Amino acid sequence: MSIYDFSAVSIDGDQVNLADYKGKALIVVNTASKCGFTPQYEELEKLYQTYKDQGLEILGFPSNQFAAQEPGSNEEVKSFCSLNYGVTFPLFEKTDVRGEETHPVFDYLIGQKPFEGFKPEFEKSAGLEGFIKENFPLLMEGDSIKWNFTKFLVNKDGQVVSRHEPVVSPLQMEAEIQELLK
Repeated sequence: MSIYDFSAVSIDGDQVNLADYKGKALIVVNTASKCGFTPQYEELEKLYQTYKDQGLEILGFPSNQFAAQEPGSNEEVKSFCSLNYGVTFPLFEKTDVRGEETHPVFDYLIGQKPFEGFKPEFEKSAGLEGFIKENFPLLMEGDSIKWNFTKFLVNKDGQVVSRHEPVVSPLQMEAEIQELLK
């Protein structure tokens, strides 16, 4: 099984077979427009512009599951991303990335790369972990997505190779992306 066995609905309402991305390296990320990590859209778009011609695709899945930080409609999300961050990479409809209604793509990603904790070498790890434990302690249970902008890297064969928690900036993943594109 690989990520290519799944499909999702685009932000415009079209069914997308992820097999359409065969042979490409992917970043699959859950996003939100009103989050402290929202500026990561800018870095994601920079990576997309730099590497899309070498085979990188970024798949953004907006989710309103973390402190209601993605309250808008799909149309509002698309407009926000375009106007504020110039996002041109594919976005999908608002999606549950944890809980009973978790989208199958995220069930698969989490099953392949479970939560390994917030790594202390990243500056904001302790702050995010403390914030979640204090305000949303149930989010810390299990391997599910803990917050917005959790990023999964998928190789050209559709296999999940790494998971990066929100405190990891997309640009900090650049060397790993370059390796996947070789």
